[in-house]
Amino acid sequence: MYSLAQAHFKKTDPRLHKVSLAFDIPDVKASKDLFRDICWTIIGQQLSGKAADTIFARFEILLPRKKVEPKVILKLSDAQMRSAGLSGAKSRAIKSLAEHVLSGELNLASLPSLPDAEVVLNLTKVKGIGPWTAEMLLMFSLGRMDVFSIGDLVLRKELMNLHGWKKLPSEKKIAAALAAWSPYRTYAARILWKIADQNKSRMPRKRD
Repeated sequence: MYSLAQAHFKKTDPRLHKVSLAFDIPDVKASKDLFRDICWTIIGQQLSGKAADTIFARFEILLPRKKVEPKVILKLSDAQMRSAGLSGAKSRAIKSLAEHVLSGELNLASLPSLPDAEVVLNLTKVKGIGPWTAEMLLMFSLGRMDVFSIGDLVLRKELMNLHGWKKLPSEKKIAAALAAWSPYRTYAARILWKIADQNKSRMPRKRD
């Protein structure tokens, strides 16, 4: 699938196509455990992937057999969740998610069959889940190929760098740039994240 995305970018945006050749992006796939993924994504808000993995691993240890399930999560105390490194806001969001799932207000089984906009609408009913979190779930857990989170600061910065923009342009100009990447905007986003990671690793370290 990535090769199809690259062929599309070659026609519609040669700049993106050129940088895409430096990376091997895995195909997008649907997750088998959406509840666990949403919990990880909530924990990962405003954190690096490595930091999120560390905190999530501590969080899992609190759960019997490390099974991330709504009923078990609601039995955890705030102090226990803080001990794993979760902020109060993230703890409340995960518990709210568990409550929504158990009450049936959020039907996770229905999400794979819903359009992107409805998935976002359903997920953002949970306090603590905003558009960014919902978009990450669409990209990484529901296997949607045409999602781009303009609210992601890294993506926004790399989008500007790619096009040589000195500042964020009008919504119309952004929409035109993103339209050129459709229907493979998820792959475009993952390329931009790869560029950001590469640039970060190349930054000179400060001397002691």
